[in-house]
Amino acid sequence: MDIAALIAWVVTALGGFVLLGRWLQAGGQKPGASRLPAPVVFGHFLLAAAGLVVWIIYVVSDSDGLAWVAVALLVVIALLGFTLFARWYPAHKTVAATDAADAHLPLPVVAAHGVVAVVTVVLVLIAAINS
Repeated sequence: MDIAALIAWVVTALGGFVLLGRWLQAGGQKPGASRLPAPVVFGHFLLAAAGLVVWIIYVVSDSDGLAWVAVALLVVIALLGFTLFARWYPAHKTVAATDAADAHLPLPVVAAHGVVAVVTVVLVLIAAINS
């Protein structure tokens, strides 16, 4: 289960890198260029990267405490991710008609990132419970 969670987390991260790259290329970090607050975007990214590192260390060391640290981080990461999605989704068709940075986030990538993220949370939680 640990390795399955790691693979899911890496796939989620790859989707996140694509979304972050598209958002940055479109100037999303500039004030007024996006409905997504830069601190939330970067907080989501940095915590997800830190959580992935914690999970890798857990897989290598098999330290039960680290599994639960990863779960706690995932709760915060998921809340930030849901906040971003909730701000982006209602306006994504309207935004697509403008030159906003949000228009550069493709719905299939956003959806895949979210679905694999949910799978990651479930696998990490199961692994932590079984550790």
